[in-house]
Amino acid sequence: MTDLAVIFDELPTRDGGRVGIATLNAPKSLNALSLDMARQLDAKLQAWAVDRSIVAVWLEGSGEKAFCAGGDVVALYRSMTEEGENRGAGRDSLFAETYFTTEYRLDYRIHRYPKPILVWGDGIVMGGGLGLMAGASRRLVTETTLIAMPEITIGLYPDIGASWFLNRMPPGVGAYLGLTGAQLNARDALDLGLADHFVPRERRSELLEALGAADYGTRSRRDLQAGVQSVLDEFEARRQAPAAQVWPLLDHVQALTAQIDAPAAVRRILADARDDAWLAANRKRLEAGSPLSAHLVWRMLERHRHTSLADAFRDELNLSVQCCRRGDVAEGVRALLIDKDRNPKWQHASVDDVPEADLQALLEPLWSAEEHPLRDLDCGERVR
Repeated sequence: MTDLAVIFDELPTRDGGRVGIATLNAPKSLNALSLDMARQLDAKLQAWAVDRSIVAVWLEGSGEKAFCAGGDVVALYRSMTEEGENRGAGRDSLFAETYFTTEYRLDYRIHRYPKPILVWGDGIVMGGGLGLMAGASRRLVTETTLIAMPEITIGLYPDIGASWFLNRMPPGVGAYLGLTGAQLNARDALDLGLADHFVPRERRSELLEALGAADYGTRSRRDLQAGVQSVLDEFEARRQAPAAQVWPLLDHVQALTAQIDAPAAVRRILADARDDAWLAANRKRLEAGSPLSAHLVWRMLERHRHTSLADAFRDELNLSVQCCRRGDVAEGVRALLIDKDRNPKWQHASVDDVPEADLQALLEPLWSAEEHPLRDLDCGERVR
């Protein structure tokens, strides 16, 4: 196996075109999205976008367990602890700013990509992995797909554009997923708009071969999409998807989150006595999670209910860097992935103990509009 962060290949098509194939290549870390991965993938997507011979892009992860289990939070932790000794020397959160800027720019490019992008969402798709998948034009799930935004367990919040796309789910569902880090299967992803097609994992190679044999017409944007869709129509197998977890509980979940603020919603979710294994696991995750993160989940969804995707990414960049500077991220990653004691010492004892001043400090802008690292993202333009 090569040591390259991302493996790139091109599959010839019958009409002389090519399908670009990108494989995240870090199976030992469940393909956690590193800075090198993000940079390489973004550069290749830019090149493929203007290459007329490229008719579509296929993005997957190496190994059998995950497409991408999240961002490289271990590298973030190391940068925070190392830079912490040099605060005031101009090195405060430099890596965090670089990492999140690169990741969000890549995610935004996928949302706006001019050619079909197919993401093979097989296995674990969490956090930063969902950021890569959410904006793709064809999001494919399998019987092993497991999707989650579990940032509350490490003291972060659902970022990677989630402040925007969680708002496009049925009312209250996005807030519930963010507060509890709930795990979704393929059927849930289809029901909630996080996936487009179900394809059994055993048919991956056959699907790629069919993409190579498809007719892409004049290679106009419409013909490219039509060529891909004609193939996916033949592989769609939704009847084989696992049973839904969310949809049968939709009314119940919406009742839990129909609250005026984060503390009220958290109290109602934790007090819920309904006998259901999925709900019970979600309650346990919320109870152990960062109280500060619970507020940030709620606040960011409120702030971006009616904004553009670009505005959401700009706001998320600010908050994510601030969370690394003064939030719970370092402690959350330490407890879960470094020392692995699973006993984080959060800054606040409960969601009721988080003062508004602490939230406002995290939301304080780090840059002016003219200086923002993502200032060039299209502002106010509707996406998808």
